[in-house]
Amino acid sequence: MLQRDYVLELIGQFAEAVKRALKRAKAGDRGGCEEVERQIGDILELDHATALALAPDSLVTMMVLSGMGDSVASYVCYALDQLSQVYAQMGDEDLSHIRAAQAKAVAESFDCDSADIPEELK
Repeated sequence: MLQRDYVLELIGQFAEAVKRALKRAKAGDRGGCEEVERQIGDILELDHATALALAPDSLVTMMVLSGMGDSVASYVCYALDQLSQVYAQMGDEDLSHIRAAQAKAVAESFDCDSADIPEELK
């Protein structure tokens, strides 16, 4: 029960931070993108620069190893997909493709859909 409460608290904090950062990112603030990436790293208990530099399958492996993968997959998948779209709008096709591939790998591995907005992120 205590672990479940801890995970729910982490997800709540992640969702609030990602909502704010995505709003900034969609307004053209690249710092918002960086904050979303930082939050993804934090929820996975990994350095964000290292985590998001991983190949899609390696990111999934790290999510599994973190022990948090199942609990946060839909949130991470959605955030990565949104980052992909924002980077595309900013003209950064390389980062857009990487984030899209990572979102797809998470979706396939954890059986979630990046088009489904987690309730906490609405």
